[in-house]
Parts: sequence; C-alpha cells; structure tokens
Amino acid sequence: MSNFLGSRARVLPSSAVGLLVALFATCAATLPAGAAGGNVALVAYSTPKPAFAALISAFAKTSSGTGVSFSQSYGPSGTQATDVASGLPADVVNFSLSSDMDKVVKAGLVSPSWDSGPTKGMVTDSIVSFVVRKGNPKHITSWADLVKSGVKVITPNPFSSGSAKWNLMAAYGAQLAQGKSQTAATSYLSDLFKHVVAQPSSASNALQTFLSGQGDVLLDYEDDALYAQRQGEPISIVTPPQTILIENPIAVTTKAADPAAAKAFVAFLLTPAGQKIWGQQGYRPVLASVAKQFSFPKPEKLFTIESLGGWTKVNGSFFDPETGKVAKIEAGLGVSTSSG
Repeated sequence: MSNFLGSRARVLPSSAVGLLVALFATCAATLPAGAAGGNVALVAYSTPKPAFAALISAFAKTSSGTGVSFSQSYGPSGTQATDVASGLPADVVNFSLSSDMDKVVKAGLVSPSWDSGPTKGMVTDSIVSFVVRKGNPKHITSWADLVKSGVKVITPNPFSSGSAKWNLMAAYGAQLAQGKSQTAATSYLSDLFKHVVAQPSSASNALQTFLSGQGDVLLDYEDDALYAQRQGEPISIVTPPQTILIENPIAVTTKAADPAAAKAFVAFLLTPAGQKIWGQQGYRPVLASVAKQFSFPKPEKLFTIESLGGWTKVNGSFFDPETGKVAKIEAGLGVSTSSG
C-alpha cells in the first residue's frame, strides 16, 4: 500500500510507526481533565459526514471522548473554508485540499505549522474514481472514454468544490502520465467540459444528481462512491488507469472553545483505531500500519498534486477566477467562476 500514501513521505518504518502509536497512547493517557466533556464544533467538506458519525460514536466510548458533544457543519470545501475565515465558529476543520486550509491559516484561525506532524496534517487519503451505472453499460474504463460521443459527465463546480479540483487535476495529470504535452492535456480539459451536463456545488450534491438519473459517469472521491455502493445504490466503480492521490487535511483552530476536547478528537482520528474506522468507511488510511489491512484498488499510475506543481501553482494556473485555464473554459460555457 505504500504507493497510495503520496509524496508527503508518510510511509513510516516499523520503528517509527511504533513510536507514533506510543505517542498517541501517551497523549490519550495524559490528556488534561478538561478533555472529558465539552463541545467540539466540527466544520468539514461534504463527503465525510457518514464517516464522522461512526468516528464520533467510537470516540464517545473512549476515556477522552466521554461527555464530549459535537456541532457539525458540512458543505463544499472551498465554501466551508471561506465561511470559517469569515467567522463561522469552528474548533476542528477538515477540508478537501490543503489550499482550503491555507485560507483559514491566512485568517489567523489555524497555526501555520498545522502540517508539521507525522502525517503532515493529513487525516485521510483517497483517489479520483469513475462512478458509472451498474454493469457499466457504456463500457467506460479510461479517460479517453469520457470524451467519446454521447457520453455525459457529472463533476462538481471547481469554484466551490474541492472534489472538482481533484477531479480536473486527475484528468489533466492523467494526460501527462500518458506522455501527452501540457497543451494537449489542457485541450483534453476543454473536450471534457463539453461532455459535462451538470456541475453541482459539492461532491455530495454531485453524487445525488447522478443517483437521480442524470449522466453516464460521475467523477468522484473513491470513498464517496464506496459509501453509495454500501447503501445499495445501483452503481459500479471504475478505477482509471491513471489517477491522483487525494490528501485531506485536518486541524484544530486557534479559536477552539475547548482546545482539550478538540485536540483529543483529532488525536483519536489519527490513532490506529480511528484510522481503521476511516478505512472501513472507504477512506485510505494515512498510517501505513493500518493501510496494509485494506485492499484498495491499485491504479497503474498514481500521481500527486505535488507532481503537478502543488496547490499554490495549480490554483493560480487553473483556478484563478479570472485568468485560470479552467475559468476560461467555464466562462466560455457560461458557468459562474465566482469563488466560494
């Protein structure tokens, strides 16, 4: 499973894993008395809501989670980050991508060193997958199939949704992975958008749009697709030959009303027990010791956002609302590029 953990070098040697487990165990055993009880305001992107239900339930059964209550807010990652920066109360924030975390760092609400821990601030991994009708009636197996005549695609709006940005960079990076030029890869994005029939505000809304009967294929987080499949939805999941590693960040805010409870919860999410629950919910664990317990599909080529220049460069080049490559494509289609 080491190839799933990305360029953040989170595949730890066994000795380091043991030290990390011991560290979490020590922290849990020495949490201040205030860690029991209190309230945690959790603000997250749209898809992990079902996973957090399981995680919060498990946390409540631990000594550090006894009596802790939660208020929860879920929505498009970019919009959630903007709302927190604008004053939405938050003790713990979990976004789709690190550039959304940067928004709240700039607002002084998360420490600039949020990504300095053993997992570099990441709590889960995933990949971009294709969600198709059960049995895959249009035989969609590759990125080239998405731009064939008659194929209708659904992906969220990249100017509100973190999922959409992952989807588009997966599509772009897949072209590069096939040996195509940057110009050809950008041209592919233009062709892809000609097949997009709906751009909902978030990954969760996009999934509901697809399940309502629209489109032939949905670009989505693998974990979101696995959740729908567990719910008995008539879908199939296709792992494209080339796709991107999705890395999801988490942090405790500097304005947390009950820092002890917030820190205890985030610590639990990164323990082997917490990571196992994430894995059971369809997310790829960030701890190698837990990841090896699961058998997620292995794409032929798994690349990272860092291999494409990192989110700062990518956001400027592709998603700037006025000058970005994707913004220009969207504007030509009459789609709003107003940033969430």
